[in-house]
Amino acid sequence: MHPLIFLAQAPNPLDAIPEIGERFGFNWTLFLANCISFLILCFVLQKFAYKPVVTMLEARREKIAEGLRNAERIKAELADAEKSKADILGTANAEAQRMIEEARASAATVAERKTQQAVTEAEQILAKAREAARIEHDRMLAELKKEVGRLVIGTTARVTGKILTPDDQHRINEETAGEIAA
Repeated sequence: MHPLIFLAQAPNPLDAIPEIGERFGFNWTLFLANCISFLILCFVLQKFAYKPVVTMLEARREKIAEGLRNAERIKAELADAEKSKADILGTANAEAQRMIEEARASAATVAERKTQQAVTEAEQILAKAREAARIEHDRMLAELKKEVGRLVIGTTARVTGKILTPDDQHRINEETAGEIAA
């Protein structure tokens, strides 16, 4: 027998599918109904479950991304604030140092002025003391001259035994004063 004739006489394998399905308990009507139910279920789940979940996850992802952007912005602002704080502290320290130096210079100037004033006052006190000593010296010298003159006149009167006249007393006082001064 020729092979082509065999094929022509052989049963069509597609015709056997319904028989095989029935033999295993397959029902095309039920199968199609289940497929349609499955597609409807997929559509309903897609519309009412999957899309809201995806939308919620996307919103959550956006919030997280926004939170990270805010954290980066806050971090940058904090770094700027730290830099500003460091600049302000540096400026304040420099200003404080300048004020301290000015205070020291002012204190040194005041101390120098007070020292000069004290030296001037001490010189004035010394000058007054010297003047007072000179006046006291002159007064004591005048008293000494007077006393020596009186003693010389008294001694001369006793030695000579005569009473001296006012002219004699005056002349003797002048001679004695001249000798004391020399």
